[in-house]
Amino acid sequence: MSSKADWKTVLEPVDPDSDERLFFSQHQWDTVEALSARIIPTDHDPGAREARVVVFIDRYLSGINYIFAAADGSGFLQIDGPYASAWRSRITDMQRTYREGLAQLDALCTAEFGSPFVALADDDQDRAIEILSGRPKPGPVTLGTTEPAHTFTQFTTDDGLSFFDALCLHVKQGFYADPVYGGNKDRQGWRVIGFEGPASLKDTMDGTYSTDSFFVQEYEWTDLIPHLKVQTEWEPPS
Repeated sequence: MSSKADWKTVLEPVDPDSDERLFFSQHQWDTVEALSARIIPTDHDPGAREARVVVFIDRYLSGINYIFAAADGSGFLQIDGPYASAWRSRITDMQRTYREGLAQLDALCTAEFGSPFVALADDDQDRAIEILSGRPKPGPVTLGTTEPAHTFTQFTTDDGLSFFDALCLHVKQGFYADPVYGGNKDRQGWRVIGFEGPASLKDTMDGTYSTDSFFVQEYEWTDLIPHLKVQTEWEPPS
């Protein structure tokens, strides 16, 4: 049995400008791109379409070649042994989820609107997503909002997820993950949130890139944890 340390780099980083399809049909590609563009739409900032999220998702679903990026950012590691078997099974399940989900979406749109998803106007696409997901379209999210978070978009793994929940997770991953995976073209996802990010994954390994500037260097614990301040000011009754 080989270890991860033995895996070899066999594929170069994904080209975000590539239109080569490794998993999707052309119609599936166009549909996923349109869906992604409604989940992270383009406004005054670039959205999922500009960040080439569809490339990230297509490569992820294509098999087990684009799962683990090499630590130096030079490409992807070839998985073997039990890891390969486990990932192959996982990706096969997710491929089925996407095929069935996309077919269900188009059947829904044809029945409800008379056209497949990609042919609908934005408002009708949003309505179709509401019907598919069974949940209303989220409103704008701002810092300090008291509205409950839309927890269905907060998953960290796609294991066992439905099509739309998995898609939401993959769109976020494609928008914010390191560009080596094919999405986040030109670091557009990072720039939207004001994150500079490393020039390469290698920079995170050799110390060239650091996140120290994002941390408060001098602080009082009572400023970070208010109840500690209350405790320190408390005096026992006489």
